[in-house]
Amino acid sequence: MAVARFAEPLALTSVFPYLPEMIASFGIEKNDVARWAGFTGAIFSVSQSMTAVAWGRASDKFGRKPAILVGLASTMICFLFWGMSTSLPMAITVRAIMGGGNGNEMVPERELQPRAFSIMPLVWSIGSVFGPAFGGFFARPAEQYPDLFGRIAFLKSYPFVLPNLMACFVFFVSLMTGLLFLKETLHTKRHQRDWGLVLGEKLTRSFKKPKSHGKRRRLSFVDDEASAPLLADSAMSSSENIAIKHEPVSSREIFTTQTSINLVTYTFLALHSVAYDQVLPVFLNYPRVVPDETNTHLPFKFTGGFGLSSDKIGTIYTIYGIACGVVQFFLFPKLCARFGVLNCYRAATLLQSPFRATQPSFSSSSSKASS
Repeated sequence: MAVARFAEPLALTSVFPYLPEMIASFGIEKNDVARWAGFTGAIFSVSQSMTAVAWGRASDKFGRKPAILVGLASTMICFLFWGMSTSLPMAITVRAIMGGGNGNEMVPERELQPRAFSIMPLVWSIGSVFGPAFGGFFARPAEQYPDLFGRIAFLKSYPFVLPNLMACFVFFVSLMTGLLFLKETLHTKRHQRDWGLVLGEKLTRSFKKPKSHGKRRRLSFVDDEASAPLLADSAMSSSENIAIKHEPVSSREIFTTQTSINLVTYTFLALHSVAYDQVLPVFLNYPRVVPDETNTHLPFKFTGGFGLSSDKIGTIYTIYGIACGVVQFFLFPKLCARFGVLNCYRAATLLQSPFRATQPSFSSSSSKASS
């Protein structure tokens, strides 16, 4: 499941370093690049959210595993068309399909959920490191590495296809891993024969150690409680011998005051974070402009950026992803244990806004120094 999850941040973040250059290559005016880059990036998440319910219903009907595999396959194919986009409408359409086909995830066993929810952020951080690295280091390869790729006409015609080909390879590995080793968890489908698992078992049989026949630990009611299904209904198979009846939960019981506050705060946090990640590469790529009284009035009016290329932007995002992973898994748990989650959230919210608001002044200072 973690291998399949790795594909989502890769799909979302790999386009950030070269997206401004890609939009500009379609003949878009420099002043309109930020607008269309933001729209092209946003359509991915919009499509993903609009198709989430449809994917859920499909997974309930056909199974969790087929839904995930179809999502991975469609996103892999879309990566190829995205890298070969020759116009803005084509890029927007492919990006929308890519977001709509992006997979979902599942953790059926209750005893595995704590481990899964601790691994998933780590997988996301790793994907956020490799995604910008692919996008930044391998975009425009004929220009960045002329000795290696300068004579390949295909890469000259499609300068942004190479990072997407590498991403397709990662998606292919995720697809094959899911096909061969991912188990179906839908209770109406889990007992059906899975030819993918059969093939995976045959391929890995020679690498497995023989199981020991030692004494098995006696199960207790704690194990039964931990392995009990989170959701159950009358349609569960008789082999599971579980019959748990529950009344439907009303919207009032779900959207309590505390739940609504959490949803609203997380919505604004995600809005702030994603907007920053989307606008930052445009700002870094925009040409430098010497600030004066006519074009700059910080913090809300400024012109010009850092004039960085996609490879340097990719390096910045890669370092950013590594730093986030280190803070998230080494520093944050200690701060959270000492000060509490809510206090850490408040402090982070108060600190990040002034820092991000002052970034245009960094560009202005560098432009003055270079002039």
